This record gives sequence, C-alpha cells and structure tokens, in this order.
Amino acid sequence: MIQRKTTKPVQVGSVTVGGGTPIVVQSMTNTDTRDITGTLAQIRSLAEAGCEIVRLAVLDGDAARALKEIAAVSPLPVIADIHFDYRLAIQAVEQGIHGLRINPGNIGARWKVQEVVCAVREQQIPIRIGVNAGSLDKELLEKYSGPTAAGMVESALGHIRLLEDEGYDKIKVSLKASSVPLMLEAYRKIHGVIDYPLHLGVTEAGTVRSGVVKSAIGIGTLLAEGIGDTIRVSLTGDPVQEIPVALEILRVLGLRQRSVELISCPTCGRTQVDLAVLAEKVEERLAQLPPLDKPLKVAVMGCAVNGPGEAREADYGIAGGKGTGLLFRKGEIVASLPEDELLAALLHEIEEHVREHGKGN
Repeated sequence: MIQRKTTKPVQVGSVTVGGGTPIVVQSMTNTDTRDITGTLAQIRSLAEAGCEIVRLAVLDGDAARALKEIAAVSPLPVIADIHFDYRLAIQAVEQGIHGLRINPGNIGARWKVQEVVCAVREQQIPIRIGVNAGSLDKELLEKYSGPTAAGMVESALGHIRLLEDEGYDKIKVSLKASSVPLMLEAYRKIHGVIDYPLHLGVTEAGTVRSGVVKSAIGIGTLLAEGIGDTIRVSLTGDPVQEIPVALEILRVLGLRQRSVELISCPTCGRTQVDLAVLAEKVEERLAQLPPLDKPLKVAVMGCAVNGPGEAREADYGIAGGKGTGLLFRKGEIVASLPEDELLAALLHEIEEHVREHGKGN
C-alpha cells in the first residue's frame, strides 16, 4: 500500500488538489486559445476522456480576453499558463480563470510577482510555481554550472518565500525536466522540505512511443514513493491521448480504479490469429464505454490452450486458435467460434454487461 504524504489542500475551481484527495489528472490544450470554439471542443474531449483540470496557453491580450468565455462554460477548471508577461496573468485573473501557472525563471522582477499576488488574493486563486530545468534563472545556472536538482529546488523555494512574504499560500509546485533522473532528484529533494501539493510531470517527454515510457517511469516512480498530488503526462500531439496514459499509471499503482481494464498476451509462436488487430479493436470499443458501477476486465489472448486459464480473473475474453477461437467468461469457456465471429461475440458480451452495470441502471 502506497503511503502518500498529506499536503496542504488547494482548491482549483471545483477540484481539490492535495490534502489527501485522489491524484488529479490534468492536461493542456494545444489549440490557439483565441479560437474559443476550437479550444472548448478540445476541453470537452479531454473531459470525456477523464481529464479533471485543463491548462491553456495565454500568449497575448486577445488570448487573455478569450478566457472569459472559455472559463464560463468549460466543463473543467481552467488554469492560465503565463510566461514572461505578468500583465497577462493579472488580465487572466480578471477573466475568471480558476488557477495560474507562472514560471519564476521568466516572469521577471519581484515587484511583478507581487502584482500578480495582489490580483489573485481576492478570489483565492491558486498559483502553481512551475520550475523547468530548461528555463532556470541565469544566476542559478552559473552557481550550479548548469541545470541541477539543487538549482531547481532553490528556485522553487525562493519563489515560495516570495509568495509567503506576501501572505499568500495557495500554492502548488512543479519541478519538471526532460531528463527523468533529474526530475526524480528534484522532486525528492523538495518533497522533504515543503508541504504544498506537487504537480508531477516530465516536460518535453516526446512522442507517444518515448513519452509514455518517460512519463510512466518518472511519474510512476514518484507516485509509488508517495510523492505527488496531481499529474500531467506530456505527449507530442493530441492532448486527449495523454489522459488514458495518466489514468493507467494511476490504476497500475492502485491509486485510481478505472471502470475497464484490458489484458492481452504478447503473442508467441502458438498464435495463429491477428491478435494485435483484435486487441486494438477491443481497446477502441472499451474506451467508448460509459461509466460502470463496478470494474470490468476483458482479456484478448492468442492461445486457445492457455488463454482462458491465464485470464481466469477476466469477466470476458477470447482466445484464438487456428481458424477458430474460444469465447470465455470468468475463465470458463462458453463457446467455440470461427475466427471472424470472435470479435462480434466478445463485443456482444460486453454490451450486455454495460446494460446491466452501467451507472444509473
């Protein structure tokens, strides 16, 4: 059982981060924030996938002004991501956003941060201090001869003190790096000295192939150590693809229970059906299922000899043979079918399950 540190709770709209609440999954839109219709469409897609907080880039005044309409109707709390210009942060607060993310390495002089604090104080809007290894202050880079975990922690602590000196403690902290070992070291260092919620992520993680591995190792390792309150899996491309990965990391660690789990064998020389295609089609359908009142486990196996036994705990599954395959339920064979009928039969079983166990039924 993972023992999580209880951090200070921070309220982001309707979502609580920290304070022992479940790990919160978030993402960031890659639309032009000035495109209100397109941005809201992507936010809705993220929400449907299971995202709980969304962050938007605010590049200029037009983007800041668009936040008013977006935040008013967004199904998710909206965080404004601000770089360089403190005035955009103030403008975003005026538009009704639910949180701010600022990078202390590029937001500017102390008085600028003080101005931002004055803006958020009345609404008690939380600020995430987002430290990135790639944008540390020049003095810290010189002091530590480059980006280091010690430098990242010093940067974060300095800006935490700045906010605390202004009497503000609605704070979340992140210390991201594209290097997983550096990211791990930085989070471990700061975890022992602050009790603010930590936002975990590997920045610039890459495409799905490399980014999933980096994120699973980096985020998953820290979560397994009880570190972290909210996570973002960063992948190049459509941000909606980040959410299943984040949820799966949490499920594997026992930190979040998903309604549906797919298990499938890696295939071997005994496999005589196109198992990869079958598994992908089943996974696509499972992703479209509505919430269920209890978990569902589905197995797609390549061998009719061992498949049912290996997937004994699955609710439903198929195991391929030569031109035929087995349909099974709870490890028990219920039918032997031609290969081209396996998928339809399995999906029928799943649909029946949904009718019985869908929430609200």
